[in-house]
Amino acid sequence: MNRQITQLFGVVLVLFTLLVVFTSRWTVFEAKSLQNQTANKRPLLEQLQIPRGFIFAGDGTKLAVNKRSGHGPTLRYSRVYPTNNLFSHAVGYSFISQGSAGLEKKYNDDLAGNSNEFSSIIDELSGQKKVGNDLYTTLDPAAQRLALQLLGNQAGSVVVLDPRDGAVRVMASVPNYNPNDIPERSRQLNTDKAAPLFNRATQGGYPPGSTMKVVTASAALDSGRYTPNSVVSGKSPKILGGVPLSNCCTEGSGNYGPLTLTEALAKSVNTVWGEVGEKLGKKTMFEYMNRFGFDKKPQLDLPSDELGVSGVYGSHGQLLGPSDAIDIARVAIGQERLRVSPLQMAEVAATVANGGKLMKPRLVERIESPDGRVIDKRGPAEIDQVMKESTAQQVTAMMEQVVKAGTATAAQIPGVTVAGKTGTAEVANGTANQAWFIAFAPVPNPRVAIAVTIERTQGEGGTVAAPIAKQVIEQLLGKGG
Repeated sequence: MNRQITQLFGVVLVLFTLLVVFTSRWTVFEAKSLQNQTANKRPLLEQLQIPRGFIFAGDGTKLAVNKRSGHGPTLRYSRVYPTNNLFSHAVGYSFISQGSAGLEKKYNDDLAGNSNEFSSIIDELSGQKKVGNDLYTTLDPAAQRLALQLLGNQAGSVVVLDPRDGAVRVMASVPNYNPNDIPERSRQLNTDKAAPLFNRATQGGYPPGSTMKVVTASAALDSGRYTPNSVVSGKSPKILGGVPLSNCCTEGSGNYGPLTLTEALAKSVNTVWGEVGEKLGKKTMFEYMNRFGFDKKPQLDLPSDELGVSGVYGSHGQLLGPSDAIDIARVAIGQERLRVSPLQMAEVAATVANGGKLMKPRLVERIESPDGRVIDKRGPAEIDQVMKESTAQQVTAMMEQVVKAGTATAAQIPGVTVAGKTGTAEVANGTANQAWFIAFAPVPNPRVAIAVTIERTQGEGGTVAAPIAKQVIEQLLGKGG
């Protein structure tokens, strides 16, 4: 009898343990994932009864507010986006049936008033109504509006960072969408071949063309292997990676004699930078690429699934490294299988501008409670010292020559020294270009770092991307008309 009782006790104990485990799984360990499922309407319905926190631009413009309907038990709040398409990808959206995206998703707990569970419990016990906290972003509406206007109907992106602290001033992606349309048009937007919901600024993966030469130049100088005055032959074609590489069909066309690295960057000479990359080798090139942030998701405060990884990709979509079969000469000039996001290239420009320090990019400046108390302030955070400050100064001087007398003269601004680099990569089987321009200004105390890219254009980086960057920089520096 005692044996049977013991066995029965054991069975009950096992069943009780299983009950505790599965209950804990959903209520504790996987509560967050369950809550985030759009099929789970209960937390979403609860959120409809809470006035969600507002989202503000850097100048105080309201980017996300609430619309109230009903009274008493039928009281509901729904989201409204006063600036329509202006910051669709950065701000995102939040709706009960369509889920959320952008800052609305990343900071949902703060906006819904769930960031401090202890405070929420105290509020409920004291009879206070739960309210969301407000987000104050670093975004500049005037510069964003200009960037979108200049892109027009051209698919592409403009990203602007403050190189000193990583603050995102502009994050423009075209095509875009009106978040107010999500409840009625989400299916249409999701199936649109133009991919308006896709944030090209952070998710796009494009061949960077000659803008990659800034990374190569940084590696060449910082490693001590070269100086800005090192001389390399610019002849074309040149055997690199076992096959001929030419200077034709890029910004730097033609057969050159001996050139300094400064001259080769200004003229964007492929054969010079391809040779430099090959001599540096895969290990050194990948080391500096990693320092700049390649091969991992950027540390931007957006949802992880809205951030792409820049790097060299294999045929199955896997990231490749120095141990793989890679033509590093062509990686060094932004070709091969290299794919980058506009955000990544803006970070490259910002790092050079900031004396070699890569700062953590950020969209949110601070989080405030409805009564104005600062709950969280997001200050500058350094990710890495990518290169020596002296190296950054040398690369800056080289990039200045690109704008003064090289391929980016269209980016010149009277009274302002601009440092930049153009890029033009052939796409669509050679029938179109991916045009690029990265830059920062004013030198020697940069406040603006920018990356501009245009998809499938017949123009080049210096003719279509650089003029856009010029006007956006002017706007942010107060030089615009």
